[in-house]
Amino acid sequence: MTLANFCILVACLLPIVCAGIAKFKGFGKPRREGGFDNRNPRQWLASLQGWQARANSAQQNSFEALPIFIAGVLIAQQLHAPQGRIDTLAAVFVAARLAYIGAYVADRAMLRSLVWVIGLGVSIALYFIG
Repeated sequence: MTLANFCILVACLLPIVCAGIAKFKGFGKPRREGGFDNRNPRQWLASLQGWQARANSAQQNSFEALPIFIAGVLIAQQLHAPQGRIDTLAAVFVAARLAYIGAYVADRAMLRSLVWVIGLGVSIALYFIG
């Protein structure tokens, strides 16, 4: 498995990490006291505020970022681009996504937007490396 392929796996797990962050404060509490409602998790998540709501939004954005990144890695590999470059770009994407999640949860909007652009740029670059 290449580093880039491993980065795909990590990127696919990041939304789940965000969901865990969003739900963390609600685990172990009864539903009637605002605890996580596994019978209606989407409605419960939609009711969150503050950092938990931002973690849920980061989860949604993390899912949205996956297709262009995964396709970029696979296309770059299919076109036989140098694997070292693919690996580097994939690692930068994962680092940008981790920074994005951290900035989103911490309510650092400008930093969040900056690292989002970096992640998008890396995903697009994968289509054109050679």
